[in-house]
Amino acid sequence: MKTAEIAQRYLDYFEKNGHTIVPSASLVTDDPALLFTVAGMVPFIPYLSGDVPAPYPRAADVQKCLRTLDIEEVGHTPRHGTFFQMLGNWSFGDYFKEGAIRFAWGLLTSPEEDGGLGFDPADLWVTVYEEDDEAHDLWLRLTDLPEERIQRLGKDTNYWSTGLPGPAGPCSEIFFDRGPAYGIDGGPATDDDRYVEIWNLVFMQYEITNVRSKYDFDIVGELPHKNIDTGMGLERVAFIKQGVDNMYETDQVRPVLDKAVELSGRSYGAVHEDDVRFRVVADHVRSSLMLLSDGVAPSNDGRGYILRRLMRRAIRSMRLLGVEGPTFRELFAASRDAMATAYPIVATDYARIEQYALAEEATFLRTLAAGEAILDASLLQTKDAGGTSIDGAEAFLLHDTYGFPIDLTLEIAEEAGLTVDRAAFDELMLEQRTRAKADARSRKRQLADTSVYRDFRALGETVFTGYTDLETESTVLGLLVEGHPAQSAVTGQVAEVILAETALYAESGGQVADKGVIVGPGYELEVLDVQRPVPGLVSHTVEVVSGEVGVGQPATTVVDAVNRRAAQQAHSATHLIHAALRDTLGSSATQAGSLNRAGYMRFDFTWGQALSDATKTEIEEIANNAVRDNLEVTTRVLPIDEAKALGAQALFGEKYGDVVRMVDIGGPWSRELCGGTHVGRSSEVGLVSVVGESSVGASNRRVEALVGLDAFRSLAAERAIVSQLTSSLKTPREQLPARIAELAANLKAAEKKIAALEAKEIAQQGPALADAAERLGAYRVVAADIGTASSGDDVRTLALQVRDRLGSDAGVVALAARVGERPVVIVATTEAARAAGAKAGALAKVAARALGGGGGGRDDVAQGGGADPAAVPAALTAVRSELGAA
Repeated sequence: MKTAEIAQRYLDYFEKNGHTIVPSASLVTDDPALLFTVAGMVPFIPYLSGDVPAPYPRAADVQKCLRTLDIEEVGHTPRHGTFFQMLGNWSFGDYFKEGAIRFAWGLLTSPEEDGGLGFDPADLWVTVYEEDDEAHDLWLRLTDLPEERIQRLGKDTNYWSTGLPGPAGPCSEIFFDRGPAYGIDGGPATDDDRYVEIWNLVFMQYEITNVRSKYDFDIVGELPHKNIDTGMGLERVAFIKQGVDNMYETDQVRPVLDKAVELSGRSYGAVHEDDVRFRVVADHVRSSLMLLSDGVAPSNDGRGYILRRLMRRAIRSMRLLGVEGPTFRELFAASRDAMATAYPIVATDYARIEQYALAEEATFLRTLAAGEAILDASLLQTKDAGGTSIDGAEAFLLHDTYGFPIDLTLEIAEEAGLTVDRAAFDELMLEQRTRAKADARSRKRQLADTSVYRDFRALGETVFTGYTDLETESTVLGLLVEGHPAQSAVTGQVAEVILAETALYAESGGQVADKGVIVGPGYELEVLDVQRPVPGLVSHTVEVVSGEVGVGQPATTVVDAVNRRAAQQAHSATHLIHAALRDTLGSSATQAGSLNRAGYMRFDFTWGQALSDATKTEIEEIANNAVRDNLEVTTRVLPIDEAKALGAQALFGEKYGDVVRMVDIGGPWSRELCGGTHVGRSSEVGLVSVVGESSVGASNRRVEALVGLDAFRSLAAERAIVSQLTSSLKTPREQLPARIAELAANLKAAEKKIAALEAKEIAQQGPALADAAERLGAYRVVAADIGTASSGDDVRTLALQVRDRLGSDAGVVALAARVGERPVVIVATTEAARAAGAKAGALAKVAARALGGGGGGRDDVAQGGGADPAAVPAALTAVRSELGAA
């Protein structure tokens, strides 16, 4: 049974049983405490917690999920994957334990010809929470399971909570027995790979508080509305139904594994280490494909860092399988073909996905080449010094700063006959993980608890009137002061105000929040921010300027009209720039993010190379031509499928409901899904002046522009600068570029001439310096401060000349100079000096320490530097002392 068929059977079964079928949410979640949708319940959290009334009493879905907490387990176990799909059925105050058990058992054990999954009841085991007698008795009454195949387990396995105050409850898990070939008898309590958990039924019935850990808390009482949250792992069911040993061999994953086998020339099933690498490649390529399809782009932080890590682990695994060249073109195509039936977007959007994948692979292959060069130098230096182990801090630097995997460091070091101080490396990694976990815990504590808004949201959605009105009368529904409900707020206090209606725009879709005031009888509030803390609810952060505001009082929201108009201009200009980019570069230049505020817009888009000056000019001209043409701006609210059929552009990673707002500028020329505010006609945008274009990732570019009066002021300032230059240089405006280029060339030539004279002057010091060599023990030493130099190369040249003049003596030359504002020391040694034990690299480090910097190099010539020019005498004294002691 194919994976997609299992999913469809699941949805068909629950639809027949009165459930609303809900499409999968994006892997990118709105929850600020999470980077990704890590479980099937994440999109339903507002409904399960009661923060937002559920739009349906019962639902079912197939939810895309991504977890990297157990990333090191991928490939080693039959069921650990980073991307997975969770089949879920949900009840929001509708059916409870009996219904959940009936539905689960019915689907699992019904014959395939009747639409079920056809599991033999004799292969199934169940666990329940040890104190949940109700669930235990229901399993006995509703199914033909014998008592001995219903096991009671503790809180650590059969009790669900988020680890935060709120809903919680016992759970019941269903396991499949793979048979004695996979482990010992004894049921799920043996915690053995023989028993695979396929379905978890969570009975969300309690409210908890005083949470001391995930399994240590106080139960306040029962929830007013008990919920059902279930999750069945699609990949786990698939590998059982398909008769394979693990999820990596199922129909949606195996094609990538097979392609990796083909590209590597190695066999699957022959060597355990290779099998793990093949499975890592198959899992990580699929996960990367799905993240890219949901609009995540590789980067150095947040979600983008996780994606980059997955892609680089896949590249690393292919390299350990003996493939050093690029493979993503073939691997991603194989994953696309395997996943397209379930997720058509991976095929329709594949050009963009592949562009990111190939760019990231090329970047990392260059990183590997650079890292190998650094590692090779470290290996050589370690061997020359008689060492046997690479410093753990250096291995960590390669891993953390250059992205060079520790596995490759270990492998290359082993080939060179050296080891790596793995203990020191692991200690540094542990410190880094500890910091990251502390940051994540802090973020979770600060941002995750939205229960304070639950009662406000229960009163209904906040009505936004700002599309048509800049003032709206309303009522204060609630107040929060320092995060806690309050009845009033007085002058000087900062509070959150919840209103029934508002004309103030809450930050979203790239458009910043409105500025303005809220006024009422005897009070005035300055609006500091407007946000949507939970779906459907608007919160106004305000400072009480005067008076006292209280719950239940009348309130009028007043939008700053000048700021709103400028923000509208910027937002509409963003749409113009997007359309101009697509006109110029083609449909693959799609939106990857934006920011719009009064007078300024920033637009990120998918593109792999810098735009030429001519292209930037063309884009700017197309946008301003649209302004000139006074195009009509219209908005329509319509079903999302109809909007997409009309060609509306959607922002990748953005979540849209069944009904959307579509903004047209000039009809289909610019047609986007957008909830922001806009001008009435394109001429109202005013001037659009592109002021910047830059890279924001391997395949992302950013265009920045000033809009309206801000654009005019910027151009006026540039005009004033041009006027000053024409006057100062006595050159017509059109000849300024050539005149400035001429002056720059003359300056460069003069600098070059000065540098040559300085180099000649420095070189002339050679004979005198050699004649002044002092005797320190076995060495003739020249340690001198030569003043200033144009470059370190001039100092190096002089040091080598002086060394040559010392002939066959055991000579050491240490010359210091100031290059710009920084001190430089060059150390050179003769062959006889090296034979006597003087190493230039070691001496350069000694000098550099005195200068407050670092240094090193070969035994015959090396360089050091620092930040303190006043320490040059001390650096030279340190070299003398080192040689004298020797």
